[in-house]
Amino acid sequence: MKLSKEVVQRRVRLLAAEGVAFKCSVDVGKDISASDLANEYDALVLCMGATWPRDLPLKGRQLNGIHYAMEFLESWQKKQMGPVTTHHAPPMKDNPELSAKDKNVLVIGGGDTGCDCIATSLRQGAKSITTFEILPEPKKTRGQDNPWPQWPRVFRVDYGHEEVKVKFGHDPRKFSTLTKEFLDDGEGNVCGVSAVEVEWTRGPGGRWEMKELPGTERVYKAELVLLAMGFLGPERYVANQLDLPLDARSNVETDKSNIYKTPVNNVFAAGDCRRGQSLVVWAISEGRQAARAVDSFLMGRSALPGPGGVIYDH
Repeated sequence: MKLSKEVVQRRVRLLAAEGVAFKCSVDVGKDISASDLANEYDALVLCMGATWPRDLPLKGRQLNGIHYAMEFLESWQKKQMGPVTTHHAPPMKDNPELSAKDKNVLVIGGGDTGCDCIATSLRQGAKSITTFEILPEPKKTRGQDNPWPQWPRVFRVDYGHEEVKVKFGHDPRKFSTLTKEFLDDGEGNVCGVSAVEVEWTRGPGGRWEMKELPGTERVYKAELVLLAMGFLGPERYVANQLDLPLDARSNVETDKSNIYKTPVNNVFAAGDCRRGQSLVVWAISEGRQAARAVDSFLMGRSALPGPGGVIYDH
């Protein structure tokens, strides 16, 4: 998302020149059977991401102006490439509903995807930007229950939050806030949400419990609501066609010793569909290691770099 499209296109051209054949606008599992691909090729690698978004099925969810975060981000990224037309696809048209320009924007969810929605909305000229985070505001320093070497659960300011503070004078995040209902403007469009503050306390057995705080109900204006509450793993239909088992987190399960190999003989998995929603650096690393696993599977050995660098096979 933060990389110049010219750089991305240069890499695509290099891959094509090396012999990679790209088949665009093909939905594997729908336009073509995943099991047919596994039968046709000596090895099949699944790098399909974790794109099944978590929904928020509240009253008013059907209103216009409520979108998944990736729908919003992808449309903007494609627009950055300019009016690209090919004989395969018609030119992209502007979708005013997916634009934040002059709108009050509400982002529900506080992770990396939510931050990208904040920054993109700012660049599009949003009237205001608010983010709901259901968890309480983290402390400035580590708590007693969060010792090293655990990941420090401390208050952080990412690039989107910082930019909004520069533009509007305040951090966009509303912590400990629970969405209750999407509000209708009378014409089928979202015009705001009702929300309430919540309190988190330790219950029996040490489990965190949430309760709503009476008297904290409030309505927030919003003509564009973006759902950025994480993902539930990869889309199911490819895994179903290949009879692939999913792990406890709904990701494609792979072998414990040969990390990228699935139980299906010639099928491998890498990236978010295997490890869960994560960062692009992990996708790059997993792609390289999956290539090594496939090379070993096909050739019986591999001279490709291992996770610790080049491994010499004597």
